[in-house]
Amino acid sequence: MSSHSPSSSQVTLHSKLTAVSSKPNGSGKTHHELSALDLAMAQHTLHMVLYYRDHQDVFFESFGLDWWRQSLSEVLTMYPTVTGRLLEQGHHVNWQVSCNDTGVRVVKATVDATLSQWLQSASASQEALLVSWDHMPLDPTTWSPYQIQISNFKEGGVAIGISCTHMLADLTCLASFFKSWTLVHRNLPITNPPSFTPLPFTPKPLSNGDAKPPPPPPQPTMQTKDMGKATFKFSSSTMKQCLSNFHDICPNATPFDFLCALFWTRISHLKPLKNNDQTLCSLSICIDFRKRLLKAPIPFGYFGNALHFTKLSLENKDLGNVVSAVNRHLAGLEEEEIWSAMERLGSSNRCMYGAELTCVSMEETLPYEAMFSDNEKPVHVSCHVGNVAGEGLIMVMPSCEEGLARAVTVMLPHEELAELIKDEAILQLDPTTLFADI
Repeated sequence: MSSHSPSSSQVTLHSKLTAVSSKPNGSGKTHHELSALDLAMAQHTLHMVLYYRDHQDVFFESFGLDWWRQSLSEVLTMYPTVTGRLLEQGHHVNWQVSCNDTGVRVVKATVDATLSQWLQSASASQEALLVSWDHMPLDPTTWSPYQIQISNFKEGGVAIGISCTHMLADLTCLASFFKSWTLVHRNLPITNPPSFTPLPFTPKPLSNGDAKPPPPPPQPTMQTKDMGKATFKFSSSTMKQCLSNFHDICPNATPFDFLCALFWTRISHLKPLKNNDQTLCSLSICIDFRKRLLKAPIPFGYFGNALHFTKLSLENKDLGNVVSAVNRHLAGLEEEEIWSAMERLGSSNRCMYGAELTCVSMEETLPYEAMFSDNEKPVHVSCHVGNVAGEGLIMVMPSCEEGLARAVTVMLPHEELAELIKDEAILQLDPTTLFADI
């Protein structure tokens, strides 16, 4: 490790405190039951880290946290589930959130490296130190299901990490919460007020003879032991050229269509024992359905899980064919399929990500709009889903560069990730590789 490469010992946790709402919502007020989709996410956690360079001294010059206290307290008033606690309602019913203004756990830390050194050299396991997370205890009533960590870098810059159980939110929610926080900090109205109105479908009630549903299992920390992680950033000009190459085959192809197809085909190539040379491994594609529901629309500010997993299988591994197939599959997705999948969800004891190779579209997730000052957007945003197992996970999201630029975060078994990082079909697109944990 070079002298400029960050190490685990360079992240120092200083203290924990609790941030509460500026206006209490009323102790004991109970939120609605979690949806079947929320419960299906019980085995997973979410982690998002936003990096800011602090060019205008927006944050702190010496270590201190006064800059965020008032705005965070104000925005928490609008998000009562963030400051609440999980509880069970009755003996045969599902989990709820008690909106009791208990507060959100906040950890303050320092990093003994500059932000530039960190972004150039840190691994995924080192980046995990920038998010705070505790396992869910047997009694979750005193446990903070959301946790925030604010880490100050040498010579300026800050990383703000937020973690939560996936039962309570998806990544669109976390990005929306961040944006609302920054707007409140700048004394601007929030653009997508949170909505907590339940989805139309809830878990089917249990009969008297059914066993009580198990509580969500204790959640793992940010990085699972047998999986490695890396992020590839592709420029807007590269994406424009790639889409141009397939214009005759698929004129409506999007950056997600291309990158989903590229990484699907290249990862399938690394799984020779499970797939012959003519067949791709099956792919589960995860999309946000907030803007796809027309017959029973939900607001974009819906605060909960609004994700649909749809399966795609192909035999032809030609990249152009795969790009076109992904595009057609998502364009042809019917609203009825989404609601039907919601109705079929019953058990929370499942692994939603990675049991088969999963690709997540984060085109509706806009964390780069979270700016604590005018025109000072994050220089990088990392997203992570905890407890991914099996075949692996691909996450495609916008990048800090405007236009068609995209970042792809991949979680795979270590030996497969080591090969993927050397893959010529990916390297010829000249990506910037960050947080490679191999």
